[in-house]
Amino acid sequence: MTSNYTVTVLGLGAMGLPMATRLASQLTVHGFDIAEPRLELAREAGIATFSTAREAAKGADAVLLAVRNGEQLNDVLFGENGVASVLEPGAVVILGSTVGTEAIPATVAKLAEYGVDLVDAPLSGGPKRAGEGDLLIVVGASPEAREKAAPALDLLASTLTVVGDNPGDGQALKTVNQLLCGVHIAAAAEALALADALGLDQAKTLAALEAGAAGSFMLSNRGPRILEAYNEEGAEVLSRLDIFVKDMGIVGKATRAAGLAAPVAAAAEQLYLLGQAQGLAAADDSAVIKVVAPAKRTK
Repeated sequence: MTSNYTVTVLGLGAMGLPMATRLASQLTVHGFDIAEPRLELAREAGIATFSTAREAAKGADAVLLAVRNGEQLNDVLFGENGVASVLEPGAVVILGSTVGTEAIPATVAKLAEYGVDLVDAPLSGGPKRAGEGDLLIVVGASPEAREKAAPALDLLASTLTVVGDNPGDGQALKTVNQLLCGVHIAAAAEALALADALGLDQAKTLAALEAGAAGSFMLSNRGPRILEAYNEEGAEVLSRLDIFVKDMGIVGKATRAAGLAAPVAAAAEQLYLLGQAQGLAAADDSAVIKVVAPAKRTK
């Protein structure tokens, strides 16, 4: 890896900034965000920032995208100020978001007109692990495209799984991943709400659960934040609740398209939708406990 390799990170939010900072430890990194405070933080981290996404992307070997959905993906790449037209042939676009498989074929075809490959590489792990290069990344891309993206992906991932040679393969596996994550968070919230309803100390309950067969990564990761949900300011927002509205919607579309019943996933989706309707969209996803138990019982 060398500083001659340039990565443009578009979106310097909760995940984008730590990823950009991690990449800047060994590569040349360009960054862009619509929020000036995020650009200032990026500059403090030694990242070159630009006033537009197109300026940031020009001449990059790879562009790392963290977008919300397929519509944003299309707009960032091919909209009025889209970056695809300023990329050099041979560059790669690394899609780190969960957008589902539907948007991928058209994106691949349009990028091919510019001689650019799509590396479908949805990632997970949270901001702290992003900054440490400890992400799980699942990849669907041709061997040639994977090789071009390797300097960036190898710095970000502690576990990198090549799902297949076609963009869309990564999105498919991430959809399965999000089914489990969404269900696990909802189940953890229900369990800790039940502990409270039974008069148990939630913190002691969480510690006991983590040590036994009911333990899981999501329980340990979200559990402490679930316990903070009733605080005046709630838990620190590391993953917005409405992200799981989106992701569980993707899961629902995928299961219906496959003709597969997924009643547990559907029930979890309804909890996130209820949370969004109750004004919790911008809260941390751990706030889903307030859907099943609006107020804490024990003090």
